[in-house]
Amino acid sequence: MPPVPLSELQSVLDRAAAGGRITPEEALDLYRWAPLHALGVAADTIRRRRYAGTEHIATYIIERNINYTNVCVTACKFCAFYAAPKDTAKGWTRDLEDILRRCAETVELGGTQIMFQGGHHPDYGVEYYEKHFSAIKEAYPQLVIHSLGASEVEHMARISKVSVEEAISRIHAAGLDSFAGAGAELLPARPRKAIAPLKESGERWLEIMETAHRLGVESTTTMLMGTGETNAERIEHLRMIRDTQDRSSGFRAFIPYTYQPENNHLKGQTHATSFEYLRMIAIARIFLDNVAHIQGSWLTTGKEIGQLSLHYGADDLGSIMLEENVVSSAGAKHRSNRMEIINLIRSSGRVPAQRNTTYEHLLVHDDPANDPVDDLVVSHLSSTAIEGGTAHPELKLLSAT
Repeated sequence: MPPVPLSELQSVLDRAAAGGRITPEEALDLYRWAPLHALGVAADTIRRRRYAGTEHIATYIIERNINYTNVCVTACKFCAFYAAPKDTAKGWTRDLEDILRRCAETVELGGTQIMFQGGHHPDYGVEYYEKHFSAIKEAYPQLVIHSLGASEVEHMARISKVSVEEAISRIHAAGLDSFAGAGAELLPARPRKAIAPLKESGERWLEIMETAHRLGVESTTTMLMGTGETNAERIEHLRMIRDTQDRSSGFRAFIPYTYQPENNHLKGQTHATSFEYLRMIAIARIFLDNVAHIQGSWLTTGKEIGQLSLHYGADDLGSIMLEENVVSSAGAKHRSNRMEIINLIRSSGRVPAQRNTTYEHLLVHDDPANDPVDDLVVSHLSSTAIEGGTAHPELKLLSAT
């Protein structure tokens, strides 16, 4: 039997479902002891109330993660993607032409967003990102650059010897539309130091994001589950986000995902179960009453758990990632395509809709007879150009290993 009576837990759930705010202590009790089904019912009730009128819809986005370099000085213990600066055999950097080719393909396949994702390269300051963002925007103004996070901002500002405020303002002016919330990992001090000892503190990460919000650059925020953190530290992570959001209102969405155990220093010694993940989705929807969207992650948990997350408070199933190399390097094996994501959403009892970065509905798939049949829109596409495409017709299809 849980140390907290089930009647008390249900009373807290009922209060939250009716629109009341719960405390971190209550959130921890719910996360640890509330029946999974009861958590899901309360979270889904909150979701339905928040999206009254469109509660029948769940969304997805078509995007591409473009990895510009794997060279990184932070050496996070959970990461299987990075190469040390002196590791010339493993380290690489994409040139601008290659990056633009990938942007061309994204446009050709109906993608609306790119995530510029890479390492903390010791030579890349603000100027590097200004050059690349402005080139992308000049060639493909229709692409939203939803990229980077507080860790990259801290790094580039240090390299260029400028303030964080100046760094954010300059890359925003060059074309960055919003921050992807990268580098949040675990915000509380103990687990953060254990897995990312060279990164800024969780408090500093939030301070930089709050600065960005004040400067007009919104963001998402993330959480890496399963690296050895306690239940209390997971809830503390949520509390830190909620307190920041109370002040800045700049986080559009919360996106928890699970640690992948291959090819990194943690060696799979810890993990988060599917049930822990679903409980986190639900408690996030219940506790984060000031964050609009909760995204389920099929990439790290699998498509079935991603689909279930739609019944535990999630309103979005993330993206069809035309390219993704970071968590895949650590063992994430799940792949999908546009038609499968549509079917996952529909078979969960919701109407699928393609969204943009700000969660506006671009295309609602309310009639299966009109579903897209574009089988090229698949995750983890390996090519770097679509032959004869309208976005960049001179490009030819390139093979890739």
